[in-house]
Amino acid sequence: MTILTVDFGSTFTKGALLADDGAVIATAATPTTGTTVGSSSPTGGGRARGDILEGYRTLRDLLDVPGDAAVHACSSAGGGLRLAVVGYERTVTAQAGQRVGLSAGAKVVHVTAGELSTTQVSGIRAARPDIVLLVGGTDGGNADVLLHNASRLAAAALGGHGAHAVPVVVAGNIGARDEAAARLATTGRPTILAENVLPAIGVIAPESARSAIRQAFLRHVIGGKGLSRDPAFGAMVEAATPDVVLRGVEVLAGIAGSDVMVVDIGGATTDVYSCLTPEGEDATLAKDVVAPLWHARTVEGDLGMRWNALGVVDAATAEHLLDSHRDAGTLEAYAARVHEQPGSLPRDDAERRLDLELARLAAVIAVRRHARPAQPTESPRPLANVTALVGSGGVLRHADPAGRDQVLGAVLTDHAGGWKVPRAARATVDTAYLLFAAGLLAEREPDVARAVAAQVL
Repeated sequence: MTILTVDFGSTFTKGALLADDGAVIATAATPTTGTTVGSSSPTGGGRARGDILEGYRTLRDLLDVPGDAAVHACSSAGGGLRLAVVGYERTVTAQAGQRVGLSAGAKVVHVTAGELSTTQVSGIRAARPDIVLLVGGTDGGNADVLLHNASRLAAAALGGHGAHAVPVVVAGNIGARDEAAARLATTGRPTILAENVLPAIGVIAPESARSAIRQAFLRHVIGGKGLSRDPAFGAMVEAATPDVVLRGVEVLAGIAGSDVMVVDIGGATTDVYSCLTPEGEDATLAKDVVAPLWHARTVEGDLGMRWNALGVVDAATAEHLLDSHRDAGTLEAYAARVHEQPGSLPRDDAERRLDLELARLAAVIAVRRHARPAQPTESPRPLANVTALVGSGGVLRHADPAGRDQVLGAVLTDHAGGWKVPRAARATVDTAYLLFAAGLLAEREPDVARAVAAQVL
């Protein structure tokens, strides 16, 4: 029995054909359709698109997939999973909801807190979320804000009607959950219930909400984006790609037996994943108002190799990483060109160097943001024990060893970044793009998933 794992992206569909012991038979990537599916642009504007299964059929031909192969798929096409978080108080439950959303593979496009006003509802609508995560109040705590917001969301013009309405995941004060669901049901708003993401101050419980967001994604979002006229697509997709990759990173950490960090440098965002084992007082004390997620992902929506290349230059300037850069003007001009032509590839050695410099800056800044505390009163993310730093993204997969060392080495030597760099980490690149495959198989075929992830290390 062979296994085909597929990642449907907005631009490219990637696949790995595996033997039943996890050995890689072949990998390939192909344009998702003859035209672009959605857009990686932060504004969400897209060009006319074909059916997303066009690329899938091409991929099967490229990999010579047997007819009886088991197929597992994830998707970030059509802009991925867009999440709005509505909480009770921004620095507590709204922040907890945002962390959970990121760990569930969502791009958090809007966060608001307190009793929703008409202006705030308009802000949610303008952000065009696929799902709203409604949180608020510790168990047994304040219920008024959660219930008020449930009523406002029930009446809000979010999405279309019926199956096309934006669903709400309720993950707040458990004592008010049923009443919140009843208020949402008065207008037929699709609703999924989860346990409280913040059951007590200093405690964060992400798993139930992560599962609910995954259900909402599969039940309401995949079909609602109109990516394919064939129901086979919806039946094939099991989760959002970033959620799957985090599971793959968790498998990788289990194999390594130590802390790991992954930096995925994409065309629109740079994502950082880390799986850590807390030690000392981190393992026993709830020092922060919102406890850290030890298995976490952050998304930097202004740091990308194409759609947000100019954002990399702006962020590097703000971080004082370009103060003495002799080629800052050249880099900015290159960033402007690839921003306007996101499908472009480096044409010569000079442009390859500029591409790697963009990647270096994006990686360093993204990891700084991942490591630094969310609030001044909180603790930084303890990354000193990371033993494996894994790079991902096309720029690293296609770079030579010196180029990869330039990018990942900069992360490991960022002693001026305001975070504790790993004491003894080895850098590698997921050249075959296998972490998503390990994540897809983590629950159903754990032994195969471990065998796949081991090849990354």
